[in-house]
Amino acid sequence: MNRRNILKALALLPLSAAAMKLKELRLLTDLMPATQVMPVLFVGHGSPMNAIEDNDFNRQWRKIGASIPKPAAVLCVSAHWETKGTFVTAMEQPRTIHDFGGFPKALFDVDYKAPGSIWLANETQQLVKSASLGMDESWSLDHGAWSVMKHLYPEADVPVIQMSLDVKGDTRYHYNLARELAALRRKGVLIVGSGNMVHNFSYMQMPSGGFNVPFGHDWALEANETFKKLIHENDAEALINFKQYSTALKLSAPTPDHYLPMIYALALREKTDNLSFFNDAVVGGSFSMTSFVLSS
Repeated sequence: MNRRNILKALALLPLSAAAMKLKELRLLTDLMPATQVMPVLFVGHGSPMNAIEDNDFNRQWRKIGASIPKPAAVLCVSAHWETKGTFVTAMEQPRTIHDFGGFPKALFDVDYKAPGSIWLANETQQLVKSASLGMDESWSLDHGAWSVMKHLYPEADVPVIQMSLDVKGDTRYHYNLARELAALRRKGVLIVGSGNMVHNFSYMQMPSGGFNVPFGHDWALEANETFKKLIHENDAEALINFKQYSTALKLSAPTPDHYLPMIYALALREKTDNLSFFNDAVVGGSFSMTSFVLSS
């Protein structure tokens, strides 16, 4: 929806709703020049404790947040929201979902108060043609989103919405759907995939120094290096069909949930994008924190 259409729609809304729409329009036009292309991030989010600990991984998240242009809004594809069909969160004030157990009370006390964005939910719905994208008013922000956003934008002053992962779609389906989101990069939107390219609980092993001490099984280290090579070469076909590539890659993602957010980020790569890896490490034996940023 362009500026003229938004202004027309404002006239049909109640005063309070129109004010919210106008606020979002101002964010969009003030923060981003029309020709600037926003970066895309894939973040290996790892343990929920990264939300409240001070470590090398989340310090790098803070540096990334400070180094890229401030977005008008964020669209996050998190490993932790799987649905039948594809949905985006569509509420003015999403809740902080504590979708885990067995962690300290301090983690459950986190309340990340970033606003939602009805504008971005509507814009995303209009862009997606390969699926019937639904508006969800119940999910809000899970820890795959807020544990990262808390460090990227600690003031919670950037609107955030989530897009769900359709469990019925294969890797190619998600890759193709993600490509339909490309126009958002030119509308002030930062798209973030949040998962882990290597994520296998069956092989988790806690080193004596703690979960975030770099340590990986040989196959996990091999998978991490192979993924980086394929990403560097922009070999989309190999990344879509990764389980046919090697035993190490088969072990890397026994379920697709943490792998697919990376596919969403990769699908948005443009010829002019520069690729930079960060947080390149395997922890807990079988979890890769390796992340990347695509920027023009």
